[in-house]
Amino acid sequence: MPIETKGVVALAKGRPVSLETVVVPEPGPGEARVEIQACGVCHTDLHYREGGISDDFPFLLGHEAAGIVESVGPGVTEVAPGDFVILNWRAVCGQCRACRRGRPWYCFNTHNAKQQMTLADGTPLSPALGIGAFLKHTLVAAGQCTKVDPSAPAMVAGLLGCGVMAGLGAALNTGGVTRGDAVAVFGCGGVGNAAIAGAVLAGATTIIGVDIDVRKLAWARDFGATHVVNSRESDPVEAVRALTGGFGADVVVEAVGLPEVYKQAFYARDLAGTVVLTGVPRPEMQLELPFLDVFSRGGALKSSWYGDCLPTRDFPTMIDLYLQGRLPLEKFVTETGDLGDVEEAFHKMERGEVLRSVILI
Repeated sequence: MPIETKGVVALAKGRPVSLETVVVPEPGPGEARVEIQACGVCHTDLHYREGGISDDFPFLLGHEAAGIVESVGPGVTEVAPGDFVILNWRAVCGQCRACRRGRPWYCFNTHNAKQQMTLADGTPLSPALGIGAFLKHTLVAAGQCTKVDPSAPAMVAGLLGCGVMAGLGAALNTGGVTRGDAVAVFGCGGVGNAAIAGAVLAGATTIIGVDIDVRKLAWARDFGATHVVNSRESDPVEAVRALTGGFGADVVVEAVGLPEVYKQAFYARDLAGTVVLTGVPRPEMQLELPFLDVFSRGGALKSSWYGDCLPTRDFPTMIDLYLQGRLPLEKFVTETGDLGDVEEAFHKMERGEVLRSVILI
């Protein structure tokens, strides 16, 4: 039977979010209904509220979530009722050219639930990243549910559903950081600090956090940065070179999404080094680089979408590392709240006061 529950909805562009009655259908073929236990407040949700992703209002916000599978539809074999899962927004198809070439993290045909959740009056909702998790129950494609060890608290497990995995994967998957590397991370918010944590896991020996906010630089130290650079006070390119024997970093992660910061990252890498863009640019932004510099410096310029993660591979591994005490996911949780606190959490995020606010449901 359909379930009615209260959810956080963005009804119109730029308006504060509101709690609305949401109707969640019974799962159909290939679908699962999940009882949400916790959901992080991510910048992407704010982009939806501001109309920065699409104009398909109203949006059901929330996507960085973990919970318990409540029921499944016909044909579902990936998960069963009672499983503890992290939700992901890239359920791979297994059939496209990327999947068939053994690169499912690049899947070109990811999918979501077929049925739509609605407002009480029948208005269809657009779920953020195909999830919509700021509510008690949500409907997703079964492939969006990744089963993990239930010993992990939902409050930290859900963070892997988006921002933290994006940063970890930027370092581990896209950047290929390995032992002995020098790594620089530009932008030490949630994603950037996750990249720092990933560099620590990989065995990087020099890890440099770059930001303009002293609070974020302190967070970077806490996650394992060996050095920090305040780019308000000094040239970050020269600082990174000075800390790497004059050469630059082997891997540079740009976690801001600004052309001027990307240029700094480009010139802060060693010859044949790798730049990984994981910050999300706005549509109107343009990047200019001397074409000869792109050629002569060699190496690789990569974009990392969702940390090039494969949820079925990476989520259980990261949870195991957390349970072993090797990945401090709990450090990302700055504060917790309930569904009525989402709007204020957006404001705190805009002011740079939090790494992650987590909504407990």
